[in-house]
Amino acid sequence: MLTPVADGVLIHQSELIENNTVVVEGRAGVLLVDAGITGAEMSCLANDLSTSGRPVVVGFSTHPDWDHVLWHAGLGEAPRYGTARCAAEMRELRANVGWEASVAEGLPPEIAEEVPLDLFGLITGLPAGTTRIPWDGPHVRIIEHPAHAPGHAALLIEDRGVLVAGDMLSDVLIPMLDHATATNDPIEDYLVGLRLLEDVAGDADVVIPGHGSVGRAGEVGARIEQDRAYVHALRDGDAPDDPRIGSSARPGWEWVSDIHEGQRQRFARRSEREGTPG
Repeated sequence: MLTPVADGVLIHQSELIENNTVVVEGRAGVLLVDAGITGAEMSCLANDLSTSGRPVVVGFSTHPDWDHVLWHAGLGEAPRYGTARCAAEMRELRANVGWEASVAEGLPPEIAEEVPLDLFGLITGLPAGTTRIPWDGPHVRIIEHPAHAPGHAALLIEDRGVLVAGDMLSDVLIPMLDHATATNDPIEDYLVGLRLLEDVAGDADVVIPGHGSVGRAGEVGARIEQDRAYVHALRDGDAPDDPRIGSSARPGWEWVSDIHEGQRQRFARRSEREGTPG
């Protein structure tokens, strides 16, 4: 089911981990951002778009995590874009022998048999420095940053006042730092990403996170501050006062506390090695 969140912008949310697929209406069809996670859900989305006369004319993946680079044949053969680094990550992964088995091992067991991998990761990288989605529709600004994953990008749908945040600014997921591929300091990389989102927050009345609830007027800045406070607490070795973890976590999302504990331990060990406080 597609739910309108702004003029010409709709979302479809997955059942399991509340992935938000974003549909932006253009002149000849739609831009589809982060297409979905199960074959049945993507097929349903494809049927809804087809029967309403809104073909997919371009796709975009905000970053190279498995749940943001899937596709379904029913969505058609529109170009599927991502940042140059996002596409490079996918090419490198798919070049490995047995990549399908490796990806399958990381899928949630509840839906592992329902996730189609035949079109997984077939992303075309936009030239480095590209700042707009190339399509015949509303201006969509690309905001690439180093937080969370290689080649991560947020999208600002400018004349709709909508910020598509990828895996940031969620009301259910804490900031998840890129420990594996961060080029510098994963803490600082994340803070850089938040600053870049903050630079455009004044132009957004709606924020769509990769997972969780859509934020409305006044919530964009609040979510940036909540994510920043969590990252600062992680950096400083403090216990974060964050409703997404601990006893305040939304029912069904208690496992996010395990992610936090893993990150806390990782940074505590790093601080011990480097002889820094925390």
